[in-house]
Amino acid sequence: MDASNRELSAAEIADLAYRRGIKSAETEPVAVPLDLLDTPVWRSFVSSRGLRAGNQAEQLLRIGLAEKVKHAEGTEEVLPRRAAVLLFAEEPGSLLAGLGTRADIRLMVYDGKSVVSGATPNFRKKPKTVRGPLIEQIDEAVRLVLDALTEGVTLASSGFKAKHVYPDRVVKEAIVNAVIHRDYRLNRDILIRIFDDHIEVESPGAFPGSITPENVVRMSSKARNPLIAQNLREFPVPPNIDAGEGVKMMFAEMASAKLYPPQYRQSLETAVETVTVTLFNLERPSAWDEVSDWIDREASIQNAKLCDIAKVDTLKASRMLVAWREQGLLVPVPGRAKRNMAYTKPTKAETESGSLLSGLEDNNAGNDE
Repeated sequence: MDASNRELSAAEIADLAYRRGIKSAETEPVAVPLDLLDTPVWRSFVSSRGLRAGNQAEQLLRIGLAEKVKHAEGTEEVLPRRAAVLLFAEEPGSLLAGLGTRADIRLMVYDGKSVVSGATPNFRKKPKTVRGPLIEQIDEAVRLVLDALTEGVTLASSGFKAKHVYPDRVVKEAIVNAVIHRDYRLNRDILIRIFDDHIEVESPGAFPGSITPENVVRMSSKARNPLIAQNLREFPVPPNIDAGEGVKMMFAEMASAKLYPPQYRQSLETAVETVTVTLFNLERPSAWDEVSDWIDREASIQNAKLCDIAKVDTLKASRMLVAWREQGLLVPVPGRAKRNMAYTKPTKAETESGSLLSGLEDNNAGNDE
């Protein structure tokens, strides 16, 4: 909040609680008939977890996925919580649409390295919507993404057939995290965008708790939706082990594959808050580790220092700086003249506001000498 002694309204307090992950929409009871949850996925879950006694309502109550709701006329009804609908219903997105929320995944594959706005979108193929219970959404989304990556991409400018080299575990973890940690009260689907040189997985909702793009790899996991996370691991083939080590594994796997680390961006000044993780399909030059360490210690780097670190000439260093800027790894230090230009890592403010992208466009010409 801004500096103020204004008393917060109940609605503002509730909204902040959701945004910070103190409350979760997954626990809210929803008016969905229980028989719509009596699906093959539910029966598989019951068998795997060993829920044998009682009917479906009693079983859901016992594991915290339903609650008894009293109506004004004095009657009582067992309603499923939103988490149960997401986990077991055949079409959770359709059932929850009446509540003003979405729960599907949209997959888009593009030609080029960015979205081209205009009358003719630069889609490589028709976008797909992945629906169904969360366990099936995850499996299908991972399959579709890995199939698309296996096809590779032919670069229009040269005809060169480029291969995607992301580790499968990293791709799957990015999708699993988006499904488990998204804010299910928001009216937006998870978006997966595949470009020639990177993948973006965009999840509705801000980072919960004190997690930020800068500390995400160091912080312990904070589940926005613990009911979903806890019950997904009870399926016969769980999508994750729920040990809080997924992000660290992503960084380690990308480093092992000699790729750039995952890049996290939080957008808070948009109509719907989102967290996006970007995976780059580019081999990381060994110089990057030294440059990253230098910036961590000295705050910024100039072309001359990069020449010294990477043992390259001024022109090669300039090209390396341009590439790192285009990938969002570096931004120009404000207020520097062209001759004295220096670069640093994106600040928290730039990352959260999304100004990094516009800043890259504004400063994209001729500042790297």
